Amino acid sequence: MTPTGRSWRQTAGVAALVLAAAGCGIRGTSVPVDAGGAPSRVSCKAPSSEAAPGTADGKRAAVYLVCGSALAQVERPLAPATGTGSADPRVHAARALLQELQRTPSPAEETAGFSSALPADLKVDGPRPGDPADALRLSIRPDDLPSFALAQLVCTYGTSPALGRTHAAVLGGPGSGDRTHRYDCSADVLANPDIAENAGWGDPLSDEG
Repeated sequence: MTPTGRSWRQTAGVAALVLAAAGCGIRGTSVPVDAGGAPSRVSCKAPSSEAAPGTADGKRAAVYLVCGSALAQVERPLAPATGTGSADPRVHAARALLQELQRTPSPAEETAGFSSALPADLKVDGPRPGDPADALRLSIRPDDLPSFALAQLVCTYGTSPALGRTHAAVLGGPGSGDRTHRYDCSADVLANPDIAENAGWGDPLSDEG
């Protein structure tokens, strides 16, 4: 038998075995291939055009927005807060920063992957009698906010020079029985905003009650 004939017979034999196995219900298995994570399509880099212009008085402020599963800082022109009704400069600053967090990201920010989780109806006020002097009262209990929204507030307020740059925020809810807590803006909170609620656990700092 020639080599060519022998090769043909071997090929035919293998094919017959495959067909027989298929007839007996034996199926080939597909092995998944781990090709790694999908390539990132956003830069999470603050557009330079956002930091260049300022308001009429040139004021700008850093706010923390959501990008991917973390927080990233963006510098924006800081417009005066509207409808403040308060003479406390800290409250003015807190409201102006909140308005920036609630503002729809610019097209350049959206392209870079930025978004915000802050509810549009959230409001902030100053401390009540018995609260720590640096406390801020929210119209929604802090722990009832989306975790990313709470993290944005804590880190934006915590890094604001106008609010003391304490890397934390003392926040309370609207109810008379809501006590204030200190929420820390740590590296873990920036990287994992969903743990923001845990950053506020501990002894309340309010003196009320």
